[in-house]
Amino acid sequence: MLTVCLDIDYGNHDSASGISTCSELVSPPFSSQVPLLSYPKENADLHADQLALMVPPFTGHRNRIYPTPYNDPSVSLQSRPKVPKKNVVVYGYGSVAWKDRVAEWKKRQNEKLQMVEHQRQNEDGDVGGDGPDDTDLPVMDEARQPLSRKLPIPSSMISPYRLIIILRLMILGFFFHYRLLHPVHDAYGLWVTSVICEIWFAISWILDQFPKWCPVRRETYLDRLSLRYEKEGKPTELASIDIFVSTVDPTKEPPLITANTVLSILAVDYPVDKVACYVSDDGAAMLTFEALSETSEFARKWVPFCKKFSIEPRAPEWYFSQKIDYLKNKVHPAFVKHRRAMKREYEEFKVRINSLVSMAQKVPEEGWTMQDGTPWPGNNVRNHPGMIQVLLGHTGVHDIEGNELPRLVYVSREKRPGFEHHKKAGAMNALVRVSAVISNAPYLLNVDCDHYINNSKALREAMCFMMDPSLGKRVCYVQFPQRFDGIDRHDRYSNRNIVFFDINMRGLDGIQGPIYVGTGCVFRRQALYGYDAPVKKKPPGKTCNCPRCCCLCCGSRKGKKVKQRDQKKKKMKHRESSNQIYALETIQGGIKGIYTEQASKTSPDELEKKFGQSPVFIASTLLENGGIPDEARPASLLNEAIQVISCDYEDKTDWGKEVGWIYGSVTEDILTGFKMHCHGWRSVYCIPKRPAFKGSAPINLSDRLHQVLRWALGSVEIFFSKHCPVWYGYGGGLKWLERFSYINSVVYPWTSIPLIIYCTLPAICLLTGKFIVPEISNYASIVFMALFISIAATGIVEMRWGGVGIDDWWRNEQFWVIGGVSSHLFALFQGLLKVLAGVNTNFTVTSKAGDDGEYSELYLFKWTSLLIPPTTLLIINIVAVVVGISDAINNGYESWGPLFGKLFFALWVIVHLYPFLKGLIGKKDRLPTIILVWSILLASLLTLSWVRINPFLTKGGLVLEVCGLDCD
Repeated sequence: MLTVCLDIDYGNHDSASGISTCSELVSPPFSSQVPLLSYPKENADLHADQLALMVPPFTGHRNRIYPTPYNDPSVSLQSRPKVPKKNVVVYGYGSVAWKDRVAEWKKRQNEKLQMVEHQRQNEDGDVGGDGPDDTDLPVMDEARQPLSRKLPIPSSMISPYRLIIILRLMILGFFFHYRLLHPVHDAYGLWVTSVICEIWFAISWILDQFPKWCPVRRETYLDRLSLRYEKEGKPTELASIDIFVSTVDPTKEPPLITANTVLSILAVDYPVDKVACYVSDDGAAMLTFEALSETSEFARKWVPFCKKFSIEPRAPEWYFSQKIDYLKNKVHPAFVKHRRAMKREYEEFKVRINSLVSMAQKVPEEGWTMQDGTPWPGNNVRNHPGMIQVLLGHTGVHDIEGNELPRLVYVSREKRPGFEHHKKAGAMNALVRVSAVISNAPYLLNVDCDHYINNSKALREAMCFMMDPSLGKRVCYVQFPQRFDGIDRHDRYSNRNIVFFDINMRGLDGIQGPIYVGTGCVFRRQALYGYDAPVKKKPPGKTCNCPRCCCLCCGSRKGKKVKQRDQKKKKMKHRESSNQIYALETIQGGIKGIYTEQASKTSPDELEKKFGQSPVFIASTLLENGGIPDEARPASLLNEAIQVISCDYEDKTDWGKEVGWIYGSVTEDILTGFKMHCHGWRSVYCIPKRPAFKGSAPINLSDRLHQVLRWALGSVEIFFSKHCPVWYGYGGGLKWLERFSYINSVVYPWTSIPLIIYCTLPAICLLTGKFIVPEISNYASIVFMALFISIAATGIVEMRWGGVGIDDWWRNEQFWVIGGVSSHLFALFQGLLKVLAGVNTNFTVTSKAGDDGEYSELYLFKWTSLLIPPTTLLIINIVAVVVGISDAINNGYESWGPLFGKLFFALWVIVHLYPFLKGLIGKKDRLPTIILVWSILLASLLTLSWVRINPFLTKGGLVLEVCGLDCD
């Protein structure tokens, strides 16, 4: 076991929520105590004539855009005149109802502003001075403003969009009315098949379209975040964040890429004592460990360089490879000198990393050994102990300028034969427990090893939502869109996935929030622990000034209150883990500073069943604002951290079921986000102007299809699990349109069956002379044209409010067909074999050829069985088009009319599969041999079928007719 002595400066994780608020103020003009919000105190000794409002007249002072909580003695205040005959209650003052309303209003204001400091001492410490200048008051007022804002899509865009959706729904009704009432009797089988496919496509469209009904945009205010939580001369009050980086195999995930991701995290624009980076090495590779050691050493030079010159991005590989003017906006005279020196340092760092990779190619027979001569504990990948190493963040390790560095921890969980380790989801849950024991930040960020932080203020962007007093308490995670480097300009295979990230996710943000996509996501730790979202406080039912005994304004409310109370009881019965914030005194004597808003209702045995048998970890789960007790010893925390990553820790607990990342699918991200939304939480979609994270994506055809295969397989596994959104989570906090989105995310692989059948129908129609619709009438022509126009109009309006270009939209449409007839089909059969027969089937990719140069991987051909279905569809449709045109030429002009519909149908398939055809041909029109063999084989089969069909002859043989011409 690898053990080191931890010497960690834990700091203080106290949130701003603990700051006391002031609701009363009695001070002279421009007192040194200037509140952000003042509440005048009622005086029972005031005369009745003084109960009216006091309105200050306009004075000669300079204009103010903020309220002034003082009285200028030089200006006389005029009171509003009162009629002596009228009762004071008429004015709304002095009544019991008014006092209750004021008290309730004060209470609400205190709750909203609990994270704001209401009193500010004079910087000079002179309490009796004149107080801050007028220029300080607008700054303090700015700090009170919301940290983010929701911007709805303009009505000029969203209203036509919704109208088109409704019209398209109506047109679909007319379309199916025509299709069902006009069967094709001479091609009844083709007609039934096509109608069934079209009904499924319509259902899929509804599930995909209506979650985009309320799209929104969001805007953050980083300056307000700093004003509120980073006051000058005081310790920062920003919340701590634990960042998770997951990696498995350094041969497939190059250590240099992982190192760049870690360096971008360590150099992020956030207080260093509030950031901790945990790297999960699920392959227990010594190469990864050594690379991280080199990274921690290089970070001592790289981090101060980034912060001194405010460079972006802060991943050195992508910073130095930028094809831009790196001197733009740089005014520091020493920048060029430091940049050249740092680039030389980075190149030397790359050489050291590459040498480690080269050495790792030849594994010694006795296995790897560490510098002290002891064997590397992870020599056996499937049987090794847990390992934890703190590389940065302990006492004595600073950068070259003497500043502290964020904490960097290497973690490799224990693995033993006979235990289920649950791949990435299990590794992430191990990091959750380790981080809770060592740092216990209230927020978590997880990124893949190839997704570096492209915007150094990304964490602050997320905190604008998480730490917002009004919105943050109900937010379980903040999801950022995925952006990618190294993709060709045309994005042939829709790797950027712009339509999903800029249209679908914005639509979900207007409902209950976007789904979790596996990386670039900031979580609330309490939400990962399976707690329910805080219940919204309903506004008071009585708002008038009438006496409660005889209120006639709104009628009797007693019946409504009883009904609401019954509904609330029914709703609480469906909650799985409501009110699960417990007292810490039940565990090892108790530790002070815990979150005790609700009374303890769970025994220690139940806590152990839920979280495991670690008292230190259980204690950390009860701290809503995170933090580590001051009396905790680093050595004991290290021993506890080793325990919580043991392979048997999760046995007979709720990990992977109700707590942490959810098990049961290779796409654990969908399940995890789905469970949080079922608990009543909402998520937020944040799209900064500068992309927060960037990663790498497979750009050649085979790798892209295998990536889609993995996603689709995970959806199939969820469909057959108990967590399927079709039947799971009713009675909880999941909204209906959000459920539509989750249902669509697990049923879309099933669309591959009707899609591949529908793409085969054009070839069958051209080869047999039949068609799926009867002779088209004027009514049918209008319906078909209206349907095509509505489809195009929906896409155009979506592109407008989503900011998506037509190229990206069209590439998405094309790859929907390509992926549907290949990856989704294979994923469906693989999922059925796995669920029903317990057979695991893997599709391997073998590299065949490659080119050098920019985007060379785009033209790298890798044979895989996923290429067979779309290749077959391409060939049969191309052959069918040739046969159909030949048939029309042979039979004369009368056969051209019915041919146009069939040709349009077949060309629709060919055009959608064109990027696939281009990927098969390659860069220089070089057709791979395997594709040529398949083409000849399928063409031969189709030719034999064509001879058997023999469409040029009637079924009764040759028919000789008199042509009518006089040959004499």
